Amino acid sequence: MAEFVDRVVLHVSGGHGGTGCVSVRREKFKPLGGPNGGNGGNGGDVILRVDGQSTTLLEYHHTPHQHAPNGDIGRGDLHHGFNGESLILSVPQGTVVKDKEGNVLADLIRVGDEFVAAQGGQGGLGNAALASAKRKAPGFALLGIPGDERDIVLELKSIADIALVGYPSAGKSSLIAAISAARPKIADYPFTTLVPNLGVVQAGDTRYTVADVPGLIEGASDGKGLGHRFLRHVERSSALVHVIDCATLEPNRDPISDFEVIRGELENYEVDPTAGVTIPLNERPQLIVLNKIDVPDARELAEFVRGDFEAKGFKVFEISTASHEGLRALTFAMAEIVEADRKARKKAESKPVEDNTVVRPKGFRSKKQKEFFIRREERNLEPLFRVIGEKPEKWIMQTDFNNDEAVGYLADRFAKLGIEDELYKQGARAGDAVVIGEANDAVVFDWEPTMVGGAEMLASPRGTDVRLEEVIRPSRSERKAQYHDRMDAKAEARAELEAERQAGVWTESVDEKAKAKNSSKNEQNS
Repeated sequence: MAEFVDRVVLHVSGGHGGTGCVSVRREKFKPLGGPNGGNGGNGGDVILRVDGQSTTLLEYHHTPHQHAPNGDIGRGDLHHGFNGESLILSVPQGTVVKDKEGNVLADLIRVGDEFVAAQGGQGGLGNAALASAKRKAPGFALLGIPGDERDIVLELKSIADIALVGYPSAGKSSLIAAISAARPKIADYPFTTLVPNLGVVQAGDTRYTVADVPGLIEGASDGKGLGHRFLRHVERSSALVHVIDCATLEPNRDPISDFEVIRGELENYEVDPTAGVTIPLNERPQLIVLNKIDVPDARELAEFVRGDFEAKGFKVFEISTASHEGLRALTFAMAEIVEADRKARKKAESKPVEDNTVVRPKGFRSKKQKEFFIRREERNLEPLFRVIGEKPEKWIMQTDFNNDEAVGYLADRFAKLGIEDELYKQGARAGDAVVIGEANDAVVFDWEPTMVGGAEMLASPRGTDVRLEEVIRPSRSERKAQYHDRMDAKAEARAELEAERQAGVWTESVDEKAKAKNSSKNEQNS
């Protein structure tokens, strides 16, 4: 079973927002007391936080799917839904957050650093919040928006001031155990160390951390052995310490060849710019440590090769992790390098940034920021207009398309935003396809210009919108035919009444009565 994991792919998703409520207050003697539907709660966020206690990403190796709680739905009597709690994921110091394409999203170095990996969705408004002076009792509410969902890559890069590099069994773990309180696993076979070890060293007034890189062998930068996997843990270090085994019994190995092999691997390794230190590994300060001089043959060999290393400009230290010989001088030499690097970084951070004045054209700030744009496309040789913008796409997710009043409200929002006017300018005609968004689940409309504004002025039952009712207007010839049909029906009805009168059903003809009435009016006028 894995005990140390320094790279995981995490699938994170924020909580979904709760749906708003449609409700009308009903009390005694007040059957329609006004809308009182509550708002839905917001979904929780997924937050990465450095807590200072975590040392590995093992937990997320076993549980790569992390979802924040959803927001609660709104209820009647103005009971708003509760917000979903944020999901806090603890990560070690030095965690780099990237997307699937390798772009850096965050570099979490200090304890308390946070990064919102996935934001929760917004809760929908209830009908009480949607009421206005003209829309007194809305028959709809807004839906909650789904939370963000994406895949991120977490890479752990140890935060160490000094990095120990060298062949397996060169004594790197023994050196950390000798100069610090760390107690790594130590044995006399290659690849004893399978995870980076960290130790805190105190040299005078300077405290610094030391880390070793397990499994560095020839070809490590190309993925051979374990070195390619763990080289990232020395990217943040100020200096490198080459720990060389002077008592090895392996054939074709000596301190000079071991050093050249490890140095060649460091030259071939490309430092990730997200590490905070962009200087290549082989160009950083380096010390040479000739280890195991407690063995007589090793001490003799160390004295023999010391001059060769010093001729190349390196400081050389002969030590023994078993007898602790030479360790004090080595720890103070490392502390000197660390202090110099810290002062250089502090000076670089305190350097004032030049004031770069940005000249903007006159009236730049007065221009209203455009919140959407429309791209004209073609689909099946017919025009298609794609509307892209944060607000339109958000409003689409909030709309219940089973409710005609909610669809009419969406049309009003689009009109106020200026989408209708922009479609006119780009030559859209009634019946053209309009797509909101770029995702695969984008919503497609057949554009009808008659949908513009004024839903609050329309008298229609709650939950309906008369603009969405299917009204087929008759043509001119159809209206003329309908008029003649009505005239023929009236003539037929008069003939039927006259026939009934002649048959004795009626005592007076309708036409005769009308004639008598007209004649009496004429006599009065004369």
